[in-house]
Amino acid sequence: MTSFSPHRAFAVARKEVMHILRDPFTLALALGLPVMLVTFFGYAIDFEVKDIRLAVYDRDGGPAARRLKEIFSASGYFRPVEPEAAAGPIGMLDSGRASAALFLEPGFSRTIKGGGEAPAQFVLDGSDNSKAAAVAGYLPGIAGAARLRLSGPGGGEPFYAETRFLYNHELNSRWFTVPGLSAIIIGLLAILLTALTVAREWENGSMELLLSTPVRPLEIMAGKLVPYGVLVLAGVVFVYLSSRLVFGVPFEGGHLLYLAACVLFITAALSQGLLISVLARQQQVAMQFALITGLLPSMLLSGFIFPVESMPRFFRALTMLLAPRWFMAAVRGITLKGADLSELSEPFLALGLLAAGMLALALKKFKTDLEP
Repeated sequence: MTSFSPHRAFAVARKEVMHILRDPFTLALALGLPVMLVTFFGYAIDFEVKDIRLAVYDRDGGPAARRLKEIFSASGYFRPVEPEAAAGPIGMLDSGRASAALFLEPGFSRTIKGGGEAPAQFVLDGSDNSKAAAVAGYLPGIAGAARLRLSGPGGGEPFYAETRFLYNHELNSRWFTVPGLSAIIIGLLAILLTALTVAREWENGSMELLLSTPVRPLEIMAGKLVPYGVLVLAGVVFVYLSSRLVFGVPFEGGHLLYLAACVLFITAALSQGLLISVLARQQQVAMQFALITGLLPSMLLSGFIFPVESMPRFFRALTMLLAPRWFMAAVRGITLKGADLSELSEPFLALGLLAAGMLALALKKFKTDLEP
């Protein structure tokens, strides 16, 4: 067998493009469905959590500051962590390694001991609307516990806290839901489109013709992935315009970084669909598997509805195998926080590994014989 030939891969791709152009339903599905679904659910869904990582910047170090940190920890909702020296509390919020930050200035304990009112600043990541609203609801209870612990019964307010929401100052739920919806819809569409490609060839009998030629499996896969990858990327452009123009979702990061995240995610999703198509060989079965594996895990385990941090340990580990979980973290970090590659190295690395793994698995399972 000869080595990989771009010419043969291009011939397969040209055949697939001709099929797409002859099928208006596929074009409408790829270009119109994402915009329609994002717009519909963007208006319909309105989101207004334990183990919240709280970066504590304690410049006081006194007994009252230590007791306040213990109060946050004892609440069961917060997990105080020391800020990283290089990044600092805000840097940890930027990268997603913390969801909130507490700033205690020098003299905090001395002021409370003297019966005064000491200031403290509580900074909250507002890019995740549902989590931010829940965290904000915990603060009155924390303040009540602090009054009893620091001033005693009948005492006044020992400190006042100023709360700020970063990245989503108004807690606009659509700024949170629309990027998440985009990840789910784009991923599901990519899986559905390629889940039918190889299965359709088997059902039509044209796969036998392909396998009788010197075309290699890698060339067949490349020829089928590239046209649909371009088609889904075009859908991404429409979704991006819809989110900016219809919902006013901000875009704080770099467009090239956003494009790179989309390419990695789409590659992983297309490869997953191709793997399903290779294994199923029947379009109806492939469609069912695509819906089951592409929709439910993306909705329930990606962090779109339920925060990953609040899931049991087994399911937190399981989410690491899902590309939508990492793409959702990357796209929210880019659009709302303006995070750069160094801050999103973990999601990008995971997306790259998942894309390469799915592609390799699909190639391995691609059968070159005609036996079922």
